[in-house]
Amino acid sequence: MGKILVTGADGFIGSHLVERLVELGYKVKAFVYYNSFNSWGWIDTFDDTLKKEIEIFAGDIRDPNGVYESMKDVEVVFHLAALIGIPFSYHSPDSYVDTNIKGTLNVLQAAKKFNTKRVLVTSTSEVYGTAQFVPITEKHPFQGQSPYSATKIGADKIAESFYRSFNLPITIVRPFNTYGPRQSARAVIPTIIIQLLSNAKRIKLGNITPTRDLVYVKDTVEGFIEIFKSDKTIGEEINIATQSEISVGDLAKLIFKLMNKNCEIETDEIRLRPEKSEVQRLYGSNEKLLKLTNWEQKFNLEMGLRKTIDWFMQPNNLAKYKSDLYNI
Repeated sequence: MGKILVTGADGFIGSHLVERLVELGYKVKAFVYYNSFNSWGWIDTFDDTLKKEIEIFAGDIRDPNGVYESMKDVEVVFHLAALIGIPFSYHSPDSYVDTNIKGTLNVLQAAKKFNTKRVLVTSTSEVYGTAQFVPITEKHPFQGQSPYSATKIGADKIAESFYRSFNLPITIVRPFNTYGPRQSARAVIPTIIIQLLSNAKRIKLGNITPTRDLVYVKDTVEGFIEIFKSDKTIGEEINIATQSEISVGDLAKLIFKLMNKNCEIETDEIRLRPEKSEVQRLYGSNEKLLKLTNWEQKFNLEMGLRKTIDWFMQPNNLAKYKSDLYNI
């Protein structure tokens, strides 16, 4: 196998994917977001031995020329680069169109030019919106309940069009609610853990009634890799889900229990989504993933939460987060 490009390699899931691909012996080029600090995001936290195994390409997914240059010598692309914060998409939707839709188009155009052997485009369970039936299969209707989800729907459809129009070997990978070490504080699990570690007695959250299908990051990464390894997945859109659900409120109580904390939950108005934008239920089907690949879930919710809590409890990791701020 030739070189693999991972866009969004500096982010949460991307950095775990890079780590695992190198561990499996693949040659990896990591597309990281260019900045004047020369920061490589989470890749900066890798040990020196691992860093030496990775080729770094600093660029901007919104720039077609940079994307083109990054893909000249690669056979496979895992495209994860995206803006993902839902609240931020309410007041900066233009940036989501540029990054999520145009960025994906840049990858597809370059892949078409270079006859790239595989392109895996990362979607999100948010494209489904509130479940109309459960478990949510890949046949579920799309609902643009936020500018973020709307741009991911657009990116998915452009990817589908390149498969149908140009026979580009594309797979749309659709993870449900991934969590674990390195996740942004904008997500609910880090939000809860960080507040607890700051010894807060009242934990600020938004709506606690919605349910989510939570996938530990290592299981998500194995999903990506198993999908990539199977030729049966070309031209398909595939969920990575646990086929289970838990409400935000029950999730918080479980984390309280695992961390031996006795806390109350306080509704913070600023964290509430607009009523019609809130996704009330996400509960995904993994039947297609199990049918087309050799993936299996290795971490149940309690196992994954324990590993996540242990990571956040390390002072060097916790220091990267601001417990006193609401991160949109």
